[in-house]
Amino acid sequence: MRLLLLPDRLAVCRLSPDAPAPAWALPGPLSSLTRTADELSIVCPEVQVPDGVRREAGWRALRVAGTLDFAQVGVLASLLAPLADAGVSVFALSTFDTDYVLLRERDLERGRLALERAGHAVET
Repeated sequence: MRLLLLPDRLAVCRLSPDAPAPAWALPGPLSSLTRTADELSIVCPEVQVPDGVRREAGWRALRVAGTLDFAQVGVLASLLAPLADAGVSVFALSTFDTDYVLLRERDLERGRLALERAGHAVET
């Protein structure tokens, strides 16, 4: 599988479940808002997150190149297994077209090597 490294440093943020979708979270090449009964989770460029917002910063995103068919099985498993074996923590996102795997920037090189050993191509 071919993976593309996105250039931005990302943050994963947590707001209360009833918080409105904040305008600061929407712009950028990658943003994701997921609301559950327990929280509003946001992934967006780190530089956009205002002070005082609960966050985990320093993430980088690898995007599966191309468009995935919904019938395709095992895409995330093929990426997550070698990362887990290498001890790399991930935050995964899926969209209509493709999957994203976020790795902490400090683990990026170790993750890239693990993915390449598993037969994936990582373009930086």
